[in-house]
Amino acid sequence: MIRGFDIAAAEAWIRAAVQPVGEIVVERERAWATILRVPLANGQAWFKACSAVQAFEPRLTAELAARWPDRVVRVLAHDSDPAWLLTADAGEPVAAAGNPPEVWLRALPLYAELQVGEVERVDRHLGYGVQDLRIAALPERFDDLLRREDLPLEPPEVDRLRRFAPRFAELCDRLAAVHPVHSVQHDDLHMRSLFDDGTTLRILDWGDTSIGHPFASLVTTFRWLEELNGLSPTDPWFERLRDAYLEPWGRGLAGTFELATRVGMVAQLCAWLRHRDAMPVDAARAFDQQFAIVLRRALARVVEPVI
Repeated sequence: MIRGFDIAAAEAWIRAAVQPVGEIVVERERAWATILRVPLANGQAWFKACSAVQAFEPRLTAELAARWPDRVVRVLAHDSDPAWLLTADAGEPVAAAGNPPEVWLRALPLYAELQVGEVERVDRHLGYGVQDLRIAALPERFDDLLRREDLPLEPPEVDRLRRFAPRFAELCDRLAAVHPVHSVQHDDLHMRSLFDDGTTLRILDWGDTSIGHPFASLVTTFRWLEELNGLSPTDPWFERLRDAYLEPWGRGLAGTFELATRVGMVAQLCAWLRHRDAMPVDAARAFDQQFAIVLRRALARVVEPVI
């Protein structure tokens, strides 16, 4: 459970917003959030208490839900201090159906339209704490990662990352020159963040969001289609999904997408480091098991080909 979380106060806050018909139960506890399930007469609602590193999530979710009610979970109540969020049930995660790529073919254009619409609100989102991973900030953030002595990698792997730093700055400069666009970037867009209620697909869990290059969102989506669904990196599905996602952005962006996802794969390491720094030591040890996977994936997909 997150530090300082007062479950009695949370239950009182929930009851001021809805009328539970049974016991409010703890569904999941993580270092960055605590989730409670709230039984209602017509189904259930979900309460989320966010840690400081994700304190922007209730406000971000509420603002996105107000503008995009057909693709973001419905918000029943929210508070920025404490960082509490109460949402309606959104159905089942697409993980329950096996994460079919056909679902992403429907979802990604809707998500891209949301991103296009949020471009003009970048400064607003940054102003209340959404993390800044805009292109210009990335080389410095990457340098901060490289200064760490405790990355969950072998020394030769860390050396390869460090040698890559000048090349990463060049890639960032190229992206800034050809497509200097920033928007909300979910950064955890996978089969347990996309929900289906039988008629509507909705996105949940915006706590990893940054303001960054929007195309980087698909780094996580594609990773899980490979790792969970067993798709080869050259599977035609990836091109179909890329093209469906890019359609709201305009024509001729396939090359930019490739560049942006390479930069985004490294930017994601910086985002993970931010969460790791905020964790207790015991939670960070467990976190490092997944952190090592994304570090090595970046080594294989971005660093190694250009050294």
